[in-house]
Amino acid sequence: MKPEFTPAKSPSLFRNWISFVGGVIAIGALFSFLLLFTLDAIAKFANPYVSILTYMGVPAFLIGGMGLAFIGAWLERRRRAHGSEPTSLKIDLNSAHDRRVLVTFITGSVVFLLLSAVGSYNAFNFTESVTFCGETCHKVMRPEKVTHDHGPHARVACVECHVGRGVSWFVKSKISGSYQLYAVAFNKYPRPIPTPIKNLRPARDTCEECHWPQSFVGNLDRTFNYFQSDASNSPYSIRLLLKIGGSDPRQGPVGGIHWHNLPGNRVEYVATDNERQKIPWVRVTDAQGNVTVFKTKNFTNDVSKMEMRTMDCMDCHNRPSHRYLSPERAVNQAMALNKIDPTMPWIKTNAMYVLTRPYKTDDEARDGISAALLARYPQDPRVKAATAVVQQIYADNFFPDMNASWASYPDNVGHMIWPGCFRCHDGMHKTEDKKRTIKANDCNTCHTILAQGAGDELNKLAPGGQKFIHPGGDLDPNPTCVDCHNGGP
Repeated sequence: MKPEFTPAKSPSLFRNWISFVGGVIAIGALFSFLLLFTLDAIAKFANPYVSILTYMGVPAFLIGGMGLAFIGAWLERRRRAHGSEPTSLKIDLNSAHDRRVLVTFITGSVVFLLLSAVGSYNAFNFTESVTFCGETCHKVMRPEKVTHDHGPHARVACVECHVGRGVSWFVKSKISGSYQLYAVAFNKYPRPIPTPIKNLRPARDTCEECHWPQSFVGNLDRTFNYFQSDASNSPYSIRLLLKIGGSDPRQGPVGGIHWHNLPGNRVEYVATDNERQKIPWVRVTDAQGNVTVFKTKNFTNDVSKMEMRTMDCMDCHNRPSHRYLSPERAVNQAMALNKIDPTMPWIKTNAMYVLTRPYKTDDEARDGISAALLARYPQDPRVKAATAVVQQIYADNFFPDMNASWASYPDNVGHMIWPGCFRCHDGMHKTEDKKRTIKANDCNTCHTILAQGAGDELNKLAPGGQKFIHPGGDLDPNPTCVDCHNGGP
């Protein structure tokens, strides 16, 4: 009986250097995925961009590595089909050449895996940064990035307010982030970015992590410096107490501006526009459970069919991190700090004028501002410094490519150039029986004017408060600020 011989098994098609390199890439990608998945799971705040990196970016490398391994196998199959011998991957440790090949491959693989780990960790940290949100992925977010860097929350990361903690918001942020990625990639984003953000997390879950209501106590002493739009840029300042109030009876009287958000009080409203500037219906529930409804005269809609919002911090402080200064405010501030010489004739009017001209690009704006101011002050040596300041004001607050400026975004703190407080406190919101009205046009409700005017007049303090005097005399009839002021010339 003849012995049976089993033919030698053909080596695997994946036994080639191309497939081995693909395998190393796939293993590195798998390692990065596991690392990012772990970091994402234990992170303090959920980040939709980490999720995009983890579930979209890294898998692309995993698939690419596997694809490279199959390409190597396909090429190896073609080689053998043409009569070539299988690729030899035998390593003879007695051969100096083979030892160098083995050491090179192992060293390269280890370095690649280490770089994958370090790179994944650094990528995770980078996607948590303000730089990533404002610059790398979102050039569209440049206006938000610039205003954030100049705002009071410059050291607060974007994700802490826009995402926060918790599983439900983690999922919502993933969905939102994925759509934003699509919108940026295919140029589908609006210009400017619309506000208010419909899916923004409630302030109690974000703002109140630091600014809790019990910390609102007492009054704030503030001085606001203005310059009039006349040839001499006449100064006019107002010093007043802002009645911030408080909600902790151990620290002071309960009340003040923050009455709306004190524990026990609940204010709900209906807005008829997307920007929440037109509010015809308000319902107030006080700490004793008493419910009062106020509405404007011609509002007859069924509120049960409309979106009802419970008032929180963001209804007044709606621009806490991304504030675009109006030309009037920015120029007043620069003049008060002597960055723009207030003795230059008509400089306030001229500065606001050049800031509000229509420019298509940043370069056009910079050149236009320079040319216009130089034409108005051809022999004045101060024009160079003034021009640089006005150009910087434009760069910090105007973004023509995104149609973003102060005019694009209502700011509800105060009532100078936007209705703000007067959205409800306008004297037009009454109860059904007309016996009660939301307080309106009473300066002393929210602040006490201590002094106003210029020079020695600012030293004549009136602790009990005084009536507001408009520069040039009282206005008749007495309008609200926003009836005349729009932030521009």
